[in-house]
Amino acid sequence: MPYPRNADLPAPVGAHLPDHAQDIYRESFNHAYAAHARESRQEAAARRIAWVAVKRSYVKAGENWVRRHP
Repeated sequence: MPYPRNADLPAPVGAHLPDHAQDIYRESFNHAYAAHARESRQEAAARRIAWVAVKRSYVKAGENWVRRHP
């Protein structure tokens, strides 16, 4: 199901990602969810795509997600 706000994201996402990374996850998830509407594993595909999008801009350093440096 698409997420209208960051507050609606799954607890592990909301609790661990910074606000900007949550925006990236939510927007990517919603776009991928719509793009894969006819697939049986629609939600799983959207989750994978959203995490890939987050990992383009953020990296996990210990327990925290931090912005990548160019």
